[in-house]
Amino acid sequence: MKAFRLDELEVERAANDGAYLQFLRERNMSVGLYALNAGESDPQGPHAQDEVYVVMSGRASITVGPETTQVGRGSVVYVPAGATHRFHHISEDLRVLVVFSPPES
Repeated sequence: MKAFRLDELEVERAANDGAYLQFLRERNMSVGLYALNAGESDPQGPHAQDEVYVVMSGRASITVGPETTQVGRGSVVYVPAGATHRFHHISEDLRVLVVFSPPES
């Protein structure tokens, strides 16, 4: 078993001066913590893997392909591999668990 605490992951992510911290990598998946502060731009582009976002805190909009929805704590969003997607209109600091399958390369 591997167990993690979000508060400790957030400290580690911030200490590494990055928006993304991958904290678990296995044969069929990887998991990370993604952070965007209110008003920031999301620079990511399409990924070669399927993704699931679980919003832990914050509020924003996300656009996946032609569809846009509002997200907040408790929202879960699936993004298929290769799909253009981006968080935007980030009104509260956003902290998101990201699950990639297969693992992000």
